[in-house]
Amino acid sequence: MQKERLVHVIPYKLENQLFETHQIPEGIELIQAPSIWQAGYKGEGMVVAVIDTGCDAQHPDLEGRIIGGRNFTDDDSGDPENFTDYNGHGTHVAGTIAAINPGSGVVGVAPEAKLLILKALGGKNGSGEYEWIINAINYAASQNVDIISMSLGGPIDVTELHDAIKAAISSNILVVCAAGNEGDGNQYTEEFSYPAAYTEVISVGSINLQRKSSYFTNSNNEIDLVAPGEKIISTIPGGRYAVFSGTSMSAPHVAGALALIKKLTEKEFGRVLSEPELYAQLIKRTIPLGYPKSLEGNGLLYLTTPQLLTDYLRQTNIAETIGV
Repeated sequence: MQKERLVHVIPYKLENQLFETHQIPEGIELIQAPSIWQAGYKGEGMVVAVIDTGCDAQHPDLEGRIIGGRNFTDDDSGDPENFTDYNGHGTHVAGTIAAINPGSGVVGVAPEAKLLILKALGGKNGSGEYEWIINAINYAASQNVDIISMSLGGPIDVTELHDAIKAAISSNILVVCAAGNEGDGNQYTEEFSYPAAYTEVISVGSINLQRKSSYFTNSNNEIDLVAPGEKIISTIPGGRYAVFSGTSMSAPHVAGALALIKKLTEKEFGRVLSEPELYAQLIKRTIPLGYPKSLEGNGLLYLTTPQLLTDYLRQTNIAETIGV
């Protein structure tokens, strides 16, 4: 049987809808983003392209975050200026990256980062053609964004998609992808979703808020790290909020974290790091959870890992000095 030549939002589970909330989401706390904010880094000056179902640009928690957008689907007669989100998935992803918590909502990982909304999945079911995704990636690269976030996937390897991603990465753009939700709980079986299965991208698996591997997360040898993906609260169209689960929710945690890391390392190194260097800085900020590499890659995104290591070494040196 020929595989379907369509890309879909990485399937997610709607847990709950809310009209109001007031919190730093637990996933944001778990990856230690608030500690990085306290050090003065919130993603200012970074641009994240969100390739998804569009976004509710009027959501109060996204006010001032969205610098533009473009529609690559056939929704709204293909109007390139209309990136209305009829699904909700894209707005949820955008909120996890950069929501600003205006007093009665949520906050994202990088609340001072900017978002470029590229609608490449259409309709209420959030599906699209590979050509739409490819065009969106090429457009993001032409706009010199810092990071591309894609919580989407399809069953087949399309050469043109791979080429577009490689071109973006060669332009020093970090590409983050949701690993997929076809996992069967068996670490020895491999489930692949494209573009996450490409070696060049950063493939993100899911854990729950108790740091346990999610039952649905894909397992394969291309997983780079894991981030929270269960019961994640974020923005949805209409000024509302919802709790979703899926690797779709894990990927934007990493995209937002990279906005923090890129800004932080610019200060530390006195220059802009290359894509491979930034990837190394990301992996430096992970902790192993004890799962097989096929499930967790390098481990859980944990932004304060370098400081924890420094503190540990300092305490060890002190102990050795005083003969403990």
